[in-house]
Amino acid sequence: MYNCNIEDVVEFFSGTKLLYIEDNKEAREATQGILEEFFGDIYIGVDGVDGYNKFIEHYKDIDLIITDINMPNMNGIEMIEKIKKSNLKEIPVLVLSAHNEVDYFINSIKVGINGYLLKPVDIEQFVASLCQVSQTIKLSKELQKKTSLLEQYQHIVDHSSIVSKTDARGVITYINDKFCQISKYSKDELIGKPHNIIRHPDVPKEVFKDLWHTIKDKKEIWQGVVKNRAKDGTPYYVNATVGPILDQNGDIQEYIALRSLVTDIMDAKKRLQDFIFDVKRFAIAYFKIEDFEDFQFYYGLKLSGQIEETLVDNIKKIIPKEFSIEVFDLGEGEFVLATDLEHCDKSDNEVVNFLKNLQKRLNAQKWQVGDIKYDITVMMSLAYGNNALDDAKYGLKKAIKENKLYVFANDFAKIAHKKAEQNINIIKMVKSALNNNKVVSFFQPIVNNKTKEIEKYESLVRIIDENNQIVTPFYFLEVARKGMYYSSLTSKILKNSFEALKITSKDISINLSAYDIEKEHTRYEIYDYLDKLQDDTNRLIFELLESEAAIEFKVIKDFIKHVKSYGVKIAIDDFGSGYSNMKRVIKYDPDIIKIDGSLIQNLEYDKKSLSIIKGFLSFAKEQDIQTVAEFVENENIYLILKELGVDFSQGYYFGKPERLKG
Repeated sequence: MYNCNIEDVVEFFSGTKLLYIEDNKEAREATQGILEEFFGDIYIGVDGVDGYNKFIEHYKDIDLIITDINMPNMNGIEMIEKIKKSNLKEIPVLVLSAHNEVDYFINSIKVGINGYLLKPVDIEQFVASLCQVSQTIKLSKELQKKTSLLEQYQHIVDHSSIVSKTDARGVITYINDKFCQISKYSKDELIGKPHNIIRHPDVPKEVFKDLWHTIKDKKEIWQGVVKNRAKDGTPYYVNATVGPILDQNGDIQEYIALRSLVTDIMDAKKRLQDFIFDVKRFAIAYFKIEDFEDFQFYYGLKLSGQIEETLVDNIKKIIPKEFSIEVFDLGEGEFVLATDLEHCDKSDNEVVNFLKNLQKRLNAQKWQVGDIKYDITVMMSLAYGNNALDDAKYGLKKAIKENKLYVFANDFAKIAHKKAEQNINIIKMVKSALNNNKVVSFFQPIVNNKTKEIEKYESLVRIIDENNQIVTPFYFLEVARKGMYYSSLTSKILKNSFEALKITSKDISINLSAYDIEKEHTRYEIYDYLDKLQDDTNRLIFELLESEAAIEFKVIKDFIKHVKSYGVKIAIDDFGSGYSNMKRVIKYDPDIIKIDGSLIQNLEYDKKSLSIIKGFLSFAKEQDIQTVAEFVENENIYLILKELGVDFSQGYYFGKPERLKG
């Protein structure tokens, strides 16, 4: 399974072009709105014929195809077959359809799709599919640069990742680790053996006759879904691509076979989807072995797999028949228990209590594999109702994030989808603001506590929305940071802030996060502004925001050293909040410390805050560092700060953020 998050997916596909085919106008427009947040350009087809014509016209530019199946004139499967037969370009294909029948699924696999998504679009599944497809696209682009021999390998490798090679007689000469993991054989047990060592007796002999006729006699690539048998006898399904590797004379040197595992989809996951489709009211208990990835690393894939199988087998034995609970082993330490509440002999409460007690029993038990006993902790997310599976999935995420063993997750999916919809609307708002020049900067005065005169302004970003309302970064900045428009937003903020130097003779303070500094293009954009405005750079202050960003101190230190050479001053923002520490202050060598507003707001009544601030001030004075107090809301707070010796104040008592006037 590939590991990547939504930021990685958005960044990768922002420069790619998509061909999207859907005949239903409402579905097309709804899905297109989501797709536009991921892809650079989208070509639209309204049916199979139109989609094929769009492919012929733009195939050199297209990186990915997403298509419906059931369409007029030419259905999705026919269109994909025709595209494949054109041999113009190998392009990954995702099928997006409301159909979940086995026939549709098998037919779509046979024509060589890379993923299968059910309508309506589930963002999590969609991102996971794009993550996997991105690897296929990257691999394809790399292999295009290779020699003619490697291009033959590429034609096969694009289709799978479970790899084996045989000599011209069909004797195994190479297998990869994934092959061993799935088949449960070691390399020593496979090398030198005929490939039929993994053949399942259920597969008709005619299938293998057709395979050998295709790859040996016709010297062509064979594709198909094959049922194999692992060393312990368990079956698994693969979408196999097998082809001959030819020398310059066209003679077969060896065969290479690549497979993608489809057992989960065709077996547990498919059965689970069918179960949900057929049942009107059900309960779902979504289990996961805690820290399963670490568990795999510590015990190894083979042993951890055996422990997982032992756990699931024991669960099946524990469940009384009267509860009508089915078990679906999803792999990777996850398994689902599903109950048809309509036909269960027990009440809803009895089912829920049984599942809770089952979890306790699993966690209390030691699990033996071979001669060794193991402690296992399983987390459980429980939900029931029409959206129980989605609810339970989101509940499990919450359990993992908050380190909880049990979560009751009813309505979690509705909340998550609403949040996702809000985030998409925020991203759209940011995009619109950038396109329509409605990203603006407001400036809040910072006054000298001794003179009460304004000496500086802090630059604060704002967005003017479509209703002409001013939106503060609290509502959009974190979401924007996860999207493809954050860099553009940063560029606009920098532009506004540097232009402010021309409007006022006061100092201008600009907020920069570790995430901003980490981006090389942002650093060089700042350096370019400094080169152009060298006469005014001594009036610039960069406020470094505290964060948990995983960034090397060296990157920040080099940045600070460079900008200080222009006379720029460095401030640490929100000093005294969650992540501040003296070590960071020493490394950053700041000119200014901004005391966090949470300490200032209650200064009149909170002796602890007063003591903390006194400690900061003592340190700052010894190090010759200026201090700024934020959130100064009234005269009493100002007078206390002045008496303490704080150098500057910022807050509504002195002025709200506003447009800067010359």
